Amino acid sequence: MGEIGEVKLNIEVEVNTTEDSNKVRVAVQKIFGNLDLVEVKNGDQSRLVSNAEGLEALEAFHELLRKERILDAARKMLFNGLKGKTITFFLNKQAAYVGHISFSQPVGESPLGPIRVEVQCDNPKGLIDGLTPKTRQ
Repeated sequence: MGEIGEVKLNIEVEVNTTEDSNKVRVAVQKIFGNLDLVEVKNGDQSRLVSNAEGLEALEAFHELLRKERILDAARKMLFNGLKGKTITFFLNKQAAYVGHISFSQPVGESPLGPIRVEVQCDNPKGLIDGLTPKTRQ
């Protein structure tokens, strides 16, 4: 994937009171592999958080993008979320639970709230090119 420097992955997802936190954990892990997710409680609110480093943290996501054949759509979403050295995007929690990548909006689109993903690296354009190469010229 060329020289992209250090990669930091931060994932946050709210666990609604109507949801099973283990199912939400499974949803994230079906997209990103066996990441360490920590439950953070604030009163009656709860969320799962993961901080990972290194390109291997994106390996399962990388493979799933190819399996799902959504490289062009994913590429567009990743570039839309690019600001400086940070790529931010949101994934539908229900789709993730069944092992599918479905990009969503930060609010409103997913009734249970999205999975928020933030990737920081020195060369985010190079990272996007590696994750989602152009499939047509």
